[in-house]
Amino acid sequence: MIQNSDQPIPQGTYVPAARHADLIYTSGMTPRKTGKLLYSGRISASDPPESHRDAVCLATFNALLAARACLQDGEKLSVILRLTVFINAEPEFTAHSKIADYASETLIEHLGPGSIGSRAAVGVASLPANAPVEITLIGSVASQVSRD
Repeated sequence: MIQNSDQPIPQGTYVPAARHADLIYTSGMTPRKTGKLLYSGRISASDPPESHRDAVCLATFNALLAARACLQDGEKLSVILRLTVFINAEPEFTAHSKIADYASETLIEHLGPGSIGSRAAVGVASLPANAPVEITLIGSVASQVSRD
């Protein structure tokens, strides 16, 4: 398994990610670094979506780190089968898909084109510690192909 000191630190009694056969499921990841929440608050309808880009990218990267920690040598994440973006949004907020696009873009940047399967962007009344977003992934594992 890949070990990394930057791995997300669980905020409760759970693991950051779990693997079953060739599937990896991540727990919900918020925009934290070394356990500290860097972004907080509800997303307002008056906020430009891009003002939340960094928070979404950090939460997504945390989910990716957690998933990669479940890989064995010679393996990679081949595709994210399911990306779920929970958004701590006020009722008038309607740009859910734009916020979720930042998560998709982050995954494509790290995994390549065609790496995103299905996706849901869900507005919620609150999130743990008042985080603005929470990301979960289900990823498929594949062997890395060596090109000699």
